[in-house]
Formats: sequence, C-alpha cells, structure tokens
Amino acid sequence: MFTYRECDLPDDPVFPTDLTKLGYFINDNDQIRMISDPELGFQYKINRNDRFNVKQREAFNECIRKIVFERITAAGLGVLRLPLGAMQNDAHVPILVSDNLHKASRFVVYFGEPNQDLGIWSNRAIGSDGIQVGCMVEFAQAVLGEDRHPTGTALILANSGQLVWYCAGGKAMTQESWLALNLSSAVDSLPSQTNRNKILGNLNAFQHVQYIFEWILSPRLRQGTTVDVIAMSEGGLSAMHYLKKHWSLWRNHISGMCVGSPIQTVLFDLDKTELSNPDSFTAFVSRRCRGYLVGPNVLGTPEAGYVEHGCNCYASGEDSFTECIMPKAWRHMLSWLDKLQVDPSYQEQPRLLLGDMDAGIQQPLERMVSMSNAETDIDEEVLRNTDPSELGGDIVVTEAMSGSRDIQKKRDYNDKVLEWAQGLAEEDKEN
Repeated sequence: MFTYRECDLPDDPVFPTDLTKLGYFINDNDQIRMISDPELGFQYKINRNDRFNVKQREAFNECIRKIVFERITAAGLGVLRLPLGAMQNDAHVPILVSDNLHKASRFVVYFGEPNQDLGIWSNRAIGSDGIQVGCMVEFAQAVLGEDRHPTGTALILANSGQLVWYCAGGKAMTQESWLALNLSSAVDSLPSQTNRNKILGNLNAFQHVQYIFEWILSPRLRQGTTVDVIAMSEGGLSAMHYLKKHWSLWRNHISGMCVGSPIQTVLFDLDKTELSNPDSFTAFVSRRCRGYLVGPNVLGTPEAGYVEHGCNCYASGEDSFTECIMPKAWRHMLSWLDKLQVDPSYQEQPRLLLGDMDAGIQQPLERMVSMSNAETDIDEEVLRNTDPSELGGDIVVTEAMSGSRDIQKKRDYNDKVLEWAQGLAEEDKEN
C-alpha cells in the first residue's frame, strides 16, 4: 500500500505573533490596518487552504491579546488564577480583578460569552473601530476611576471563554485557539482533549460563573456589600441559573443586572408564578434587570422583549452583531446600575409592548386599555425618549412604534401581567 513518509508531508503553516511581521500596524486612531494598504483592516482569507487562514487569525489574535493585557493591567487590574491556589504551571483559568477586593463595598462583575478572550469585548469591534473600543480598558477605568480606586468599587472580569488547558503551552485558551494549535504537519489531526485539559471547578461556563460567586464574591460579602452583574448571552443565562437556585443567599446583595443579547426565557428559566412575590428572583429580574438587543434603533430605545425574557429590553445601539453590543452599550448599563446603587428601593416599571404578544393576547389587552380613563396622545419622539420611571403606574403598555404618532395608555396593572393577559385571552375565547 502506498503511504507518505512523515518527512514528505506538508508543513503546518506558522505565522509570527508580531503585527509588523504579519503586515499590520496601529494607526493614530488606534485601529489596526494593513501596512500595504492603510485603508484596509484585518484580512482573514489569504489562502484557498483554510488552515492558513485559521493560523494567521490566531497569530493576529495573539498580538491583540498581548496589547490588551498590557493596557488593562496598566488600568489597575491583575491576574487571579482559578482554582484558588493554583500555581503557574497548574491547570488554571486566569481572571482579571482589581486590587481592592478585600475592602470594596461594591463589586461589578462581568460574565462574557464562551468564545471570547479575557479582557476583550469583541475582536470584530477591535478590527473595525479600534483596540480601545473593542476591549475592556475604558470600562475598567470607568468602574475603578481614573486614579484606579477612588470609587470604592471592585471589578471582576470573569473568563468564560478560556476554559481549555493547553498542557504543552502551559496556558488556558478558547476552543477557537485550540483549533489553531501547531501540528506536526498540515494533514495531522488535532489532539483530542482529555481530563488533563480540564480545569478543576471550571469545566464549563456555568461552573466558572458558580466558582466566581462562591469562591471570589461570597467570602467578601458583609452587611451593605452590593454586587452588580453585567453579562452577555450565555454568561447572563449562567448567572441567572445560579442566582435563581441560591437567591435566598444573594437577595440582599445583588443590586442590579444588565444582559446583552439576553437568552433567558420566562417559559424555561424564570418562575412567572412568583412575579407577585417582591422577594422572588423573578420579581428582581422584572424590576432591576435590563436586556440590550441588536436592532436599528438608537441606544436606550425601549424594545419588545419583556414577555419573552422577563425584563425590560432596550436597543443596544448595535444593529448587526451581538458580539458588538457591549462596546456600544456598556456606558448606558453602568449609568443605570449607578442609579440603582443610589436608590436601592428603585424599581423599573415593566414595559409591555403590544408587539410582544400574539393576536390572542393583544386584542383583549387593547380592549382593556381602551377602558382606561388615562389616555394620552404622545408624539413618537417624546415616547422614545421617555424613561419608563417617569410614566407612573406599575406597567406601561404601548403600541408598536411604527407610525408617525403613537398612543400611549397607562394604567396600574397587576404584577402578574403575563397571567392576567393570558386570562383575558381565554375569556375572549369562551365568549
């Protein structure tokens, strides 16, 4: 049988982890551009063989990781290895924390997506808008203050992405980086992952979130300590699953929560029967949690989503990619979380858009709203720029914002708005 000798196999492509050698530079706007054509950013496809493209992208991303790490440590964050006590050569996942964990009265913790590197919002945003925009350096500076820690707030940047331990390299990495490991030849298979590639207590994103809460945050809680959670998609879902299960322990400490591209659902992840209980986790999500969605509207515009996700939803200012939500919306999130810190009794009014519901629920709702004594004609621009807290009542019901004029009708509704609306639909069917 004909076989190739090992020396005859094509070499696996290798690219230097140096921007200049890769053909790129950082311009005056902090954007990475090609040396040969300063108008062009990163070019993924350089070869018909996709292995070359994958390896070049990984080398490029490694350059970004080094730059971001230097900047974010200069902003006042340091590396903490998990599990606690792990040595540099032990299997561990690094997270970034401020050095005031032991004395802070407020913690801001970020849980990202399981495909992003530590300290980076979005590689896509870094490529298009600049390194500072696509990484968490300015976010860290905003939380900690320009002089590092005058705010008394500690910051924890979790690392839900780099949960694979690369033994030969002595570092944690994402699944994407694992697929770009150097091989003996271009036709060799990737090494299989075994128990040696697992990190104790951090086998997956949910375990990582749980470890942060139980080993990093919990020992530092005392009376009056508050925690703000900012998360993206799977990170937000993992945090909600953990908090829902242990809400009695965390209820007095979790101040607020913001989730980019939320994927939790009322049907599967929240107990809507507890909505009327002010001490329940479902009520907390309804009153002190926000979701930020991809869409064409300007940042902060109310969006449909309360019925599906159990919390008020807003436009993120990003119209195309979920991974670019955080670079656009983190300032808006922090501003709202600061408001919750100032007023612990503040409760967001659930905003239920008629566009959230199917016709079976929308029609009886419209019928009941029409019976309300409080009817106000509000111009579309006024409605879009009005904070829900300024409108009064427990829940605001509005028509979908599709015309030049919108009618907003408000009334104090029962906290169990979902069950109430569905009950009206059933009554209409019976009648």
